[in-house]
Amino acid sequence: MTPQKGKLNLVPFVSVDNMMKLILSIGVEEIIEGIANQIESDFRRWESFDKTPRVASHSKEGVIELMPTSDGEVYGFKYVNGHPKNTKEGLQTVTAFGLLADVYTGYPVLLTEMTILTALRTAAMSAVAAKYLAPKDAKVMAMIGNGAQCEFQALAFKRICGIETVRLYDIDPIATEKALFNLQDSGLKVIRTDSHQECVSGADIITTCTADKQCATILTDNMVGSGQHINAIGGDCPGKTELHRDILLRSDIFVEYPPQTRIEGEIQQLDQDHPVKELWRVITGEEKGRTSDNQITLFDSVGFAIEDFSALRYLYGAIKNTAFYDELDMLADPDEPRDLYGMVRRAANPIKTAAE
Repeated sequence: MTPQKGKLNLVPFVSVDNMMKLILSIGVEEIIEGIANQIESDFRRWESFDKTPRVASHSKEGVIELMPTSDGEVYGFKYVNGHPKNTKEGLQTVTAFGLLADVYTGYPVLLTEMTILTALRTAAMSAVAAKYLAPKDAKVMAMIGNGAQCEFQALAFKRICGIETVRLYDIDPIATEKALFNLQDSGLKVIRTDSHQECVSGADIITTCTADKQCATILTDNMVGSGQHINAIGGDCPGKTELHRDILLRSDIFVEYPPQTRIEGEIQQLDQDHPVKELWRVITGEEKGRTSDNQITLFDSVGFAIEDFSALRYLYGAIKNTAFYDELDMLADPDEPRDLYGMVRRAANPIKTAAE
């Protein structure tokens, strides 16, 4: 993954328009599966990555974060915000962009939108976790929160976990109508429900994906039965949770990176030494995932930089030999690396040189 020879000033850039064209060319489910495979591959070499909790700037309106990591050869980061109040103002709750760079030279090799890519990778990550933690032969998923992430989650669980039925609930009926319309040709049986309780009834997997920045109780203890898998992806910053504490105490909890999840995830409600398992250890076989039919498993997902790195790596490969990117004139490239000022000066009169 090195800069383009003879084009050192140019960086491949994937716009929103080109991202959508790429997805339609390959297929939503196929891209989710490709990202999922890359995530699994990278989680198997977890120890080769730099790891740090994301750098967050919190305000009363939301949060802006940087999520960096490197495997020693490639560096990646994502800029992302989370502003739940934006929906009421006609804006996205989450927007993002990301970058990959060659560690040897420090040169960027990819710049891309990541609002759509983050939705794809979040869905892929959820399905990878469920692959190891959900009940065997799970067919029904409850989806509480039918916003921007909903359809991606449904398609990911269909493709990777074999889910056949999705039960929908949102306090905003317009969100549910949107999801019903978008999933009508998905091959899934999609059922609208009228309450949290009705939604989770009979589900093998429960996904909670709500946006409010508050300690909410989307699921109460009586709603969760033995053997279910909970995919909790809405709680992702301090003071933002979805599950009643008693559910956590009954569950075997799996996380991405404990130092980050203890600050931002559902387990911020628990003591700092409450036992959790790291998902990468389950994927590598160092730890056990689901061990019984009656076990309640909880993936307390807040999103981690390695997952974004995986998505960026997948995208870097996917755009090769396609028309789904532009070459952005982003890096100064003077003929003599030390003559940056001369390059600026000659821009006014390209014919003149220092020799003249």
